[in-house]
Amino acid sequence: MSALELQPCFVIHRRNYRNSSLLLELFTPQDGRFPAIAKGVKSGRSSGSALLQPFRPLLVGVSGRGEIKTLRQAEAEGNVYTLARKALYCGFYLNELLMRLLERNDPHPTLFLHYINALQALSESPSLEDTLRSFEVSLLRETGYELLLDREAEGGEAVQPDGLYDYHIEHGPVRVERHAAVENLNVVHGSTLLSLQQASPLAPQARSEARRLMRRILAFYLGDKPLKSRELFRGPN
Repeated sequence: MSALELQPCFVIHRRNYRNSSLLLELFTPQDGRFPAIAKGVKSGRSSGSALLQPFRPLLVGVSGRGEIKTLRQAEAEGNVYTLARKALYCGFYLNELLMRLLERNDPHPTLFLHYINALQALSESPSLEDTLRSFEVSLLRETGYELLLDREAEGGEAVQPDGLYDYHIEHGPVRVERHAAVENLNVVHGSTLLSLQQASPLAPQARSEARRLMRRILAFYLGDKPLKSRELFRGPN
């Protein structure tokens, strides 16, 4: 990183550090996720603490050769994305996914754009679930865990919208007969898989299936530690 080279940024986590500083987790397109100390921003003479909030587009400059950088400059690049009620919880959920699934200092410029689009959608659209599912699929793809959604795992045949599939994590969809799907909670319709692949709006039945499927897949990669943001609500994620 070049000292004071300004780059787009979001704060995805923050906590108090010593008496007047903050320890931040920043997300940028060119340097990915990394920690930085914002010194003195909680003092009475500084307005930095109010600026360094989640969901606010920033331009930041940092310095330092160690793992933890020092924030030297920060300025607003646009208005904060206003997330209310469940949309706010969804925003915290996105941030926690980034914290848990992204390796530090691994650039993800495309994922950064997906994150901006997700915040924009959460601030404007009532379809919270569609936004979450689209971001989850994008996040897995950009971190090397791309999901096979449009072809069968065995044989590579195209997924059929009216087909029923048992999704095998790290393998893909395996078609099952309708009579065998009755007691299999992992079964999803092909139309649900295709909607996830295309990031298209989900029908009511598909939303339930997609939520269940993505929760199972994410649990596989996240491990045993539960997501704290899920404790905030029991709805769209």
